[in-house]
Amino acid sequence: MSKKRIHIFDTTLRDGEQSPGAKLNTDQKVELAKQLEKLGVDVIEAGFPISSPGDFKSVEKVASTVKNCIVCGLTRALKRDIDCAYEAIKHAKYPRIHTGIGASDIHIKYKFNSTREKILKRAVNAVKYAKKYVDDVEFYAEDAGRADKQFLVLMITEAIKAGATVVNIPDTTGYCLPEDWGVKIKYLFENVPNIHKARVSVHCHNDLGLATANTIQGIMNGAQQVEVTINGIGERAGNTSLEEVVMAIHTYANSLPFYTQVNTLEIYKTSRMVSEIMGIPVQPNKAIVGGNAFAHSSGIHQDGVIKRRENYEIIDPKVIGLDTSKIVLTARSGRAALKHRLNNLGVDLTKNKLDIFYKEFLNFADLKKEVNDDDLKVLIGFNNDHTLINKISSL
Repeated sequence: MSKKRIHIFDTTLRDGEQSPGAKLNTDQKVELAKQLEKLGVDVIEAGFPISSPGDFKSVEKVASTVKNCIVCGLTRALKRDIDCAYEAIKHAKYPRIHTGIGASDIHIKYKFNSTREKILKRAVNAVKYAKKYVDDVEFYAEDAGRADKQFLVLMITEAIKAGATVVNIPDTTGYCLPEDWGVKIKYLFENVPNIHKARVSVHCHNDLGLATANTIQGIMNGAQQVEVTINGIGERAGNTSLEEVVMAIHTYANSLPFYTQVNTLEIYKTSRMVSEIMGIPVQPNKAIVGGNAFAHSSGIHQDGVIKRRENYEIIDPKVIGLDTSKIVLTARSGRAALKHRLNNLGVDLTKNKLDIFYKEFLNFADLKKEVNDDDLKVLIGFNNDHTLINKISSL
């Protein structure tokens, strides 16, 4: 099966930083950019240079530091934005300007107080102006998810004619359902006459919890680039999660004709680094990187995982840089999990002794949310020097 490369456009440093409380200073952006480069993303959107002197400095520093990725600066369809972005990224080995404008009638009327004709002209002029600075220009049609299909076709056609090398189709408000989003991307491939002269990108938001599903639909209908963030952080309910898309492609390697160049072994480390530096905790049940993503507390599940990991895990935690799954002892845990944890502590009880101890364990577990190794040592009877006392022999 011939496979198509999916380019990973990481916007953690731009859209991700728009999460309330996630502001990054220059050194922090550079540190994260280095890790994103190590992770193997194709494009780093380093920021919105004209937004503040601090962000200009950060983008400039990232651009001069990163050597193996495209470094991208965001702009509006304004000459002063584009001038500023170029100054910030001009020392990048692979510079890109990301410019665009609203495509939906809602944006055209209420955000710009304009007309389709005027907006189209601004879009074309912005791309042409950016091309004077760099060869690699990405055009975004903001709020494409709610845009009229025929007008979107016209806008994308004209942007490519003007020199756009990448066209970004965003579901800016996270409005679209996966099937509808896939139909929209397919429609563009069928109706934009010069669509194959540019790379098509999808940029989805998670307002309805559908960002990853929509992104997968996008690539299944022709998109070659996905715009994502680490941990799915971003404006409002967040962006498409890099780790979810990458691992979906990895997990379905035998049936999906796609691949990425992401080093999956760096996923967990990158997730935790972003969380710590931005000060935004990863929710425990977050797919792929949440603290509970590879944790098992139900007795039936624990028994199954101990017998064979694949019984209840579709991803080997080692693939994302974790050592192992977690067997969490609670009042819902069974004997198999308890025996497993005791064995890890060097304690091997006979079946009868395990049955007796299990009752004592359950009484204790009913009083706590989780029973840890120190609790087990107390229950089973360890001395301070970690040797067993006579309690175990009395079981």
